Amino acid sequence: MNRYASVRAIETPSTLDDQQWLTYWILYSFITLFELSCWQILAWLPFWSYMKLLFCLWLVLPIFNGAAYIYDHFVRKYVKVGGTVSSSYPESQRKVLLMMTPDARRSVEYYISKHGPEAFERVVKAAEKEARKR
Repeated sequence: MNRYASVRAIETPSTLDDQQWLTYWILYSFITLFELSCWQILAWLPFWSYMKLLFCLWLVLPIFNGAAYIYDHFVRKYVKVGGTVSSSYPESQRKVLLMMTPDARRSVEYYISKHGPEAFERVVKAAEKEARKR
């Protein structure tokens, strides 16, 4: 069920459901890692499986949106997303550059310095047009 919902989220244009499911899977992997590390202690706790079930339900059910809550209140302040981009670029180009990895960003900045910002704008518009076709 969770895997199916994750695939459905990937296929939607909204990034909000992607954030919810990515956060859920990351937290679930931490729970699993915790279980594997502390299995001898957890074996003595008869209610551990119920606690895990309730926590996972809280994380995944849309009525609670627990995974998004944890991301917004605990994770986001420790994660530096995107890095910095020069303010000399137009806002539309800055948004695209911030979504890239640092290596890709350096390559695109080199492309812009060589061919000009108008060439990059044409590439972005062509990519958006191609994405709408799909």
